[in-house]
Amino acid sequence: MTAKWTRRHVLDTDDWSREEIEIVLGQTDAMLEILSRPIRRAPPLRGRTVILFFAEASTRTRVSFELAAKALSADVTNITASGSSVEKGESLYDTVRTLQALGGDVVVMRHGSSGAPYFVAERTDAAVINAGDGWHAHPSQGLLDAFTLRGALGDLAGKRIVIVGDVLHSRVARSDINTLVPLGARITLSGPPTLIPTAWRCGDLPPGTSYEPDVDRALDGADGAIVLRLQRERQESGLLPSLREYSRVWGLSEARLVRMRPNAPVMHPGPMNEGVEIDAAVAHGSRSLIEKQVTNGVAVRMALLYLLAAGAPLDDRP
Repeated sequence: MTAKWTRRHVLDTDDWSREEIEIVLGQTDAMLEILSRPIRRAPPLRGRTVILFFAEASTRTRVSFELAAKALSADVTNITASGSSVEKGESLYDTVRTLQALGGDVVVMRHGSSGAPYFVAERTDAAVINAGDGWHAHPSQGLLDAFTLRGALGDLAGKRIVIVGDVLHSRVARSDINTLVPLGARITLSGPPTLIPTAWRCGDLPPGTSYEPDVDRALDGADGAIVLRLQRERQESGLLPSLREYSRVWGLSEARLVRMRPNAPVMHPGPMNEGVEIDAAVAHGSRSLIEKQVTNGVAVRMALLYLLAAGAPLDDRP
């Protein structure tokens, strides 16, 4: 492997090179091999401590990181907002000082405020992984989506992937774009105009992306689709007429699957609103890679923890 891992933190992938993305994806293959063993445990991070600091509610991502850390034999400490000093009004700065005192080697954090992981990274000696900050970024989700799509489609160069739904408020959409485009994929965004960033809707789009307001046209000939969770509070705030109308106009149904290429995969970052943004028959059908995303998520997060805590890809270590 000619490219070297030099990142101290994983805060976003917006400035990553293709080579850096490839390092993580390559390490993920090695981590899947560990997860396939009868005893899914390896010793690389024995003696290291991973702190999971989730100031925003999470189940899938938090459990995924915890399983990943334990599979590499790291010690794990959980800090959640519920019942913690964060809930009692402790400032983020004071929380950083607590994390520093705990002596963690890696801090995995989710926070409702965009930029919070950057604040922590600047004030701690630990490596920091952004597990989701506000509407900004969710880099490990973008990496696991890229890994999952490549497993289904092979080389992503020239493949057209549709991201449909609430793009405006989605950190997943931003991280998917930042990860898939460097791998050569073309992204078509589709969703209600009220749920697309104004600049993007008006043509000022990120490189490698396009916007198609008609979801049926967006799906025509697509190589894959990523459906975003509709946050129900958007309907309550007047951004949508009704959930029923959203499902009819924007929901991914079996009837719409036929517009995509044969066997084109469907993904969703979860949690899903079945019957709203995606029909149950699609979510659990033969094209769905949603369960595969969950499995791959553990492996990708193992790869990130290993690279940050051990400092080099497995095949580069003496």
